[in-house]
Amino acid sequence: MRKRDPKIYRRLTRPLVRDSRDEPFRPATWDEALSRTAAGLRAARGAFGLFSCARATNEMNYVAQKFARVVMGTNNVDSCNRTCHAPSVAGLSAAFGSGGGTSSYAEVEETDLVVMWGSNARFAHPIFFQHVLRGIRNGARMYAVDPRRTSTAEWAEGWLGLNVGTDIPMAHAIGREIIRAGLANHAFIRRATTGFEEYRRLVEPWTLSLAEKVTGVPASAIRELAHAYARAERAQLCWTLGITEHHNGTDNVRALINLSLLTGHVGRHGSGLQPLRGQNNVQGGGDMGAIPNRLPGFQDILDPDARTKFESAWDTVIEPHYGLNLTEMFEAMEEGTLKAVYCIGENPAQSEADSEQAVRRLGALDFLVVQDIFLTRTAELADVVLPATAGWAETEGTTTNSERRVQRVRAAVTPPGEAREDIDILRDLAARLGHEWKYTGSEAVWDELRSLSPDHYGMTYARLEEEQGIQWPCPDPHRLEPTYLHGRLWADDPAERGRRAPFGLVRHDPPVDLTDETYPIRLTTGRRLDSYNTGVQSGGFASPLRRGEYVELCPEDAERYGVVVGEEVQVSSRRGSVRAPVWIDTALRPGLAFMTMHFPDDVDTNRLTIEANCPIAGTAEFKASAIRIDRLPVATVGS
Repeated sequence: MRKRDPKIYRRLTRPLVRDSRDEPFRPATWDEALSRTAAGLRAARGAFGLFSCARATNEMNYVAQKFARVVMGTNNVDSCNRTCHAPSVAGLSAAFGSGGGTSSYAEVEETDLVVMWGSNARFAHPIFFQHVLRGIRNGARMYAVDPRRTSTAEWAEGWLGLNVGTDIPMAHAIGREIIRAGLANHAFIRRATTGFEEYRRLVEPWTLSLAEKVTGVPASAIRELAHAYARAERAQLCWTLGITEHHNGTDNVRALINLSLLTGHVGRHGSGLQPLRGQNNVQGGGDMGAIPNRLPGFQDILDPDARTKFESAWDTVIEPHYGLNLTEMFEAMEEGTLKAVYCIGENPAQSEADSEQAVRRLGALDFLVVQDIFLTRTAELADVVLPATAGWAETEGTTTNSERRVQRVRAAVTPPGEAREDIDILRDLAARLGHEWKYTGSEAVWDELRSLSPDHYGMTYARLEEEQGIQWPCPDPHRLEPTYLHGRLWADDPAERGRRAPFGLVRHDPPVDLTDETYPIRLTTGRRLDSYNTGVQSGGFASPLRRGEYVELCPEDAERYGVVVGEEVQVSSRRGSVRAPVWIDTALRPGLAFMTMHFPDDVDTNRLTIEANCPIAGTAEFKASAIRIDRLPVATVGS
């Protein structure tokens, strides 16, 4: 493997600029760096986009989206939520009107059944998985639905190893079986939902035998899960990127939500829907409005009353239309209509599908400014690099986790060199572009947010300290709401019950990148326990668990291709090729391979993945690429 360049793991301590794209970076003063940034952005007004950061604080995300909307006059603002859980937000919003997970972590400890669908939570969400284990010790049963027999599945009572991209047939077959067996909660369906008859007709063709043929899961196992979920008094349905990172990710989420509507497993303590977020503030970034279609507090930009409120508070005019999401911004780069990007704490040059194309598009921008703590691959393409503080340990503020819990974070160490807090950088840059913001610290930002977001109004810093975190919604400074959402669906009074939750009428749509004789293996990607996303924050440290990237194959496929552990092979898709050593994993079935994006400086896995996007959420199909494995000539191995 190619040796990793250690410079990306060095903290940024001074601003960097370059005088042309052909020249290397040189250190600069903050005054020069901010002046260059202001000039570059001023020239790009009307053709600008901002990538906000899911690892930074709520306060930073609030100021970043305000910068885009007030200073640059655009709703083109998004974050890595687009890469992972935008389908969850879209699906939950369509069903219930809000995009947050419906339950608390503690409820997983007090439930009767946990379904982990498309989620290796033990590796990808180890803190949440501790709550799952407590639930199991308290008597809960667990089922795992995943193409791989992951370490999470090892704790499950049953593992349903479905074929990649067949989640909707599986969900529809479970729904049909629940209806056929007379286990549907018809009282709840009549009370709180719409579209049941249409849903019933939709799932009717998905018999257990047909589902077995399509998904590869035995009909008996599908029936067992259907009955267990429907008969449980309380049940939690949890998912992550195995559901969302598909070209039909929003439809996948809607198919799972349908099961909760069919059984009434939502809106009650212990029963709910949990999209597990992979970074510390993915939920908070969206809550703060760092997305193209919502203002802070998930208030719709198309709502004139919401716009008027923010326009009055910000002394500005907000464009009355949705901005471009992350995927659409990359498409606009290709078209030449997006000419400048302000990238804060994200690394899309390595995290985007078809990464070679992403690098080309970023490199063709008229102006790129990156604000980060390390010199990432994206930062290496920039015109200006601004050194920021880490979103934890060096920064004051708040973050919001998967259960919608807002928690305080505090500065514990002094940032290195000349690194500055994100909100201070944004404030000073706004001033250079004609907007004086009088923020004296993170609490002032938070109080402004609270005044505009009813869901956060009751959360003062003092109260967050006292309660050790509070879940939204919290509109009253003297009262806490239930830990679960949508209890209104169980109200006796139809007026209190409010908007009914519609069943999602979604249909099976197989993966875009089909396997064939040339590309016979299905590649799916994910996370490992000891590493983190594109490896920038975790890659500089030796791990006793895994050193570098591998292509994981099952024993049968390794034998078929005549390869052994540690042998370097060429892995190719219709978009590109990489070299990677082989690892043999009995968790995989024949025809399925697994890789991560944790070590892109050794193996750039996203050169293989396909930019086939969910039309509703814009999330790419990272989980279903077609590849082939080729042995290397002996003379080239290790070269």
